[in-house]
Amino acid sequence: MNHSRLSSIKRKADDLAKLSMNQHLRLAVTGLSGAGKTAFITSLVNQLLMGAENHQLPLWQLAREHRFLGAKRIPQPHLHLASFDYQGGIDALQSQPPCWPSPTHGVSEIRLKLRYTPQSLFWRKLNHSATLNLDIVDYPGEWLLDLPLLNMNYAQWCEHIALSLKDSRKAQLAEHWQSLAQQLDIQQSANELQIADIAKAYTEYLHQCKRELGMHHIQPGRFVLPGELAGAPVLAFFPISPALAAAKTNNKDSTLTLLNQRFEYYKEHVVKQFYQQHFVKFDRQIVLVDCLTPLNSGHDSFSDMQLAVNQILHSFNYGQSGILRRLFSPNIDKLLFAATKADHVTPEQHSHLVSLLSEVVAEGKRHVKFEGINTSTVALASIKATQTGKAQLNGESINALKGILQSDANNQQPTTLFPGEVPSSLPKQNFWQQQGFEFSPFQPPQANPYSALPHIRIDQAIEFLLGDKFK
Repeated sequence: MNHSRLSSIKRKADDLAKLSMNQHLRLAVTGLSGAGKTAFITSLVNQLLMGAENHQLPLWQLAREHRFLGAKRIPQPHLHLASFDYQGGIDALQSQPPCWPSPTHGVSEIRLKLRYTPQSLFWRKLNHSATLNLDIVDYPGEWLLDLPLLNMNYAQWCEHIALSLKDSRKAQLAEHWQSLAQQLDIQQSANELQIADIAKAYTEYLHQCKRELGMHHIQPGRFVLPGELAGAPVLAFFPISPALAAAKTNNKDSTLTLLNQRFEYYKEHVVKQFYQQHFVKFDRQIVLVDCLTPLNSGHDSFSDMQLAVNQILHSFNYGQSGILRRLFSPNIDKLLFAATKADHVTPEQHSHLVSLLSEVVAEGKRHVKFEGINTSTVALASIKATQTGKAQLNGESINALKGILQSDANNQQPTTLFPGEVPSSLPKQNFWQQQGFEFSPFQPPQANPYSALPHIRIDQAIEFLLGDKFK
């Protein structure tokens, strides 16, 4: 038998092996708080559940070729995880007035069974359809920022926090918890109530950094998004001065001993366990990034967002020397970077948004691509909240956005505005001095229960993340 005949038989056998059973794919949806993870998953699930007929997914090859037969929700595989509240998100969008789905604060999961007609003629002769079980996992991106803690001891972490307080604005916000911590005699036996109070004050400081300074790089991440650990003693620790943290103690019941123990416990049983439970199982990943809100907030907020996003990408260090490679061996082979809220800028700005995001993630993306991971970048809107219109500026007609601003939700009157130009590269100093960009959050549209949610490029995201599984 000649070589080409053998190759043909092998290809058919591979097709049969691949399609004779249900395929499984586990998608990780990653992003910092406010990036739009809940809206993205709600829209993605909605497009798949509604997309077999009258679909709005022309960039998804399977749907365009009418080979997508439909999707349905089935029981999730991990019973210990919270179920993603898809129906709650849809109910919020169908309310009067409509509102955005409530963000999740922990790990959640949803499983869909997708049925389709394979491209392979060989398989169609045996069975006209095949299935893909898609698990979609949502979790706070802030939790990934704790990975560097695995390389620190308690004294080193205290030094790291002390260096961050060289920022005078942070130092001012830190005054309360620092004054409480300075009253401690760390060599004396620990007072649990006092330690809990100081940890609470430190947690409020972290929330203030997010709320008042627009900061994203917050450690430990579970302090601001505790999930199931809310109120647990493992979150009752805080940094002290580096000199005190490096001191020795002979009292096994001392405050210093307890702080060291809780820091080590947090690393081992919270940070490491989170990676072990989830990251070995992911096949594909989308990283959602809101570039617009930090542009509004200023240079420090934008730089902090860039630092946090690239720190998240370091969590997916696939190199042989990387922490995750040594501990967990992740299997992600496709990674999509998505600039969210593309409907909050005019269409001609979308290419600028993609270029800006590409520079934001450039450091982490270089390493990911070097390790052979297939990557792409897109600007999308999970749920399109605006329409494109026209406005007059200095006597000239320009593209503008029309929608109901969040601030106008009570009177429900649409507004037409031009938010300004998105920089196509990392902003220079003159951008922050002029601040010619003003991003305004819009109310979502009223959802129609009989049609899919309006979106921008969700189909492009589906094609990149899933398209190769439907051959």
